[in-house]
Amino acid sequence: MKNFTAKLAISAVIGAGVALSGAFADAAPKRGGTLNYVVGSKIPSYDGHKETTFGMIHPIRPFYSTLIRVNPDNPADPSDFVCDVCEGDVPKGEEGGTKFTFKIRKDVKFHDGTQMTAHDVKATMDKIIFPPKGIPSARKAFFKAVESVNVDNDYQLTMKLKFPTGSFIPALALPFNFIYAKKDLDAHGYTWHTKNINGTGPFKFVQHQKGSFVEGVRNPTYHHKGRPYLDGIKAISAPKLAVRVNAIRGDRAAIEFRGFPPKHRDDLVKALGKKITVQESDWNCVLMATPNHKRKPFDDVRVRKALTLAIDRWGGSKYLSRIAIVKTVGGVVYPQHSFAANESELLKLAGYSKDIKASRAEAMKLLKDAGAVGKTIDFSNRGVDQPYKIVGTWLIDQWKKVGFKVKQRVQPSPQFYATLRKKKDFDVSIDFNCQSVINPIADITKFLTSAGNNYSQGGDAKADALYEKLLRSGDAKEQRALIRQYEKRVLDDASVAFITLWWYKINPHRSYVKGWKIAPSHYLNQHLDNVWLDK
Repeated sequence: MKNFTAKLAISAVIGAGVALSGAFADAAPKRGGTLNYVVGSKIPSYDGHKETTFGMIHPIRPFYSTLIRVNPDNPADPSDFVCDVCEGDVPKGEEGGTKFTFKIRKDVKFHDGTQMTAHDVKATMDKIIFPPKGIPSARKAFFKAVESVNVDNDYQLTMKLKFPTGSFIPALALPFNFIYAKKDLDAHGYTWHTKNINGTGPFKFVQHQKGSFVEGVRNPTYHHKGRPYLDGIKAISAPKLAVRVNAIRGDRAAIEFRGFPPKHRDDLVKALGKKITVQESDWNCVLMATPNHKRKPFDDVRVRKALTLAIDRWGGSKYLSRIAIVKTVGGVVYPQHSFAANESELLKLAGYSKDIKASRAEAMKLLKDAGAVGKTIDFSNRGVDQPYKIVGTWLIDQWKKVGFKVKQRVQPSPQFYATLRKKKDFDVSIDFNCQSVINPIADITKFLTSAGNNYSQGGDAKADALYEKLLRSGDAKEQRALIRQYEKRVLDDASVAFITLWWYKINPHRSYVKGWKIAPSHYLNQHLDNVWLDK
């Protein structure tokens, strides 16, 4: 576990001569005020069980609670979990780690005034783990080990597993696991929460002016006594990076929770001095390129493999890390984890050789053999500056070097997701595997044939079988070896989808923002009940 902890640092720009102090001051929290923050994406829907984007989490997460959560006072440690709507400590597991019993708090109320019980938690977990046909659940694959969810009484819930697995508790702590009211699901159906909000979180929903902002006010009946400190929150929609940076510079917003590129961090520090604080962390998020296996010629593994062989990841890292929020060359696992591939292991994978000329020569041979030389790629990209547009432009250049012609479609987030999930009318799409809690065995499920967030319309039976073996393994050495085999199948042999570069998180914020601590994910610590303003 020693390598499991993400790095966390408070950073100042070298030579700026600014002491960026006070990020985690011990002063007593002050009550009051509204936190204005900017969000660089539109909201596809309000449903946490369906969505995978920060564009939903940042404005909507504060309205909801989860069964358990990452410790908000120690979010950089992915093994530190605390109860949210449950009581006491997070259970360790009985019956050989296959039975977990949760006592549910009796002081939790939904924002409409109704009492929350174990029945609501069960209905929520059933929707996530065992969704009805046609109801999307982006993290269903994270709970493959769960056999049943049972209500023992109104305030006790038991979950039983088919086999013990270390991925279960981290998966429960995912911030997308919003607790929904059973009565809402029963009365309105499983799609009601895409457009409606009724949670138990620290803030109550006030309004959403589409394309402008989401507003919330303090929940006076919030179950964590004394919280939240803020009177309210306002999540301001600002898809353009320059608008977000200028909003913080001009104090129209205090923070952007996703992350800024290095240059914008440097500019803010230079302009604002001690009025700005910077927190930095490695990031459990990676941008991908996903080919559509049902579109010719990308149904041919040779063509898909040529796509990854064309990409110079090592050279791209040196260049892109100076202008974008990407940095590390890696495989399917968060690079700072002990299960991640080291450099010598990466070099064995297609597309990871440092001899880019040889890789591209191999790509062109594969394309010739497949009769796909000079083919046009309909490339779908997301209309978000960082890092989608930048990395997308780079990928286009990489693919052109092996003869592909690329037509790029850049769409706002809702339309982009419709293309990715519903229409599936793309040859290759920008995609991502951005997880919250660092949980490698669960995080790599995206490549499985059955995964709800595998948008390739394909997969690999051998990789699926390897994963089933991995899921049941209790030995860390064996788990790491199985992950290497799985990684080789999905990134190389079957070329299901491709990793580009892992992200690096930089959060400059106004120094009067207190209580918020950076995590190795832009999804974590976004309930905001611990944030206060020193103004």
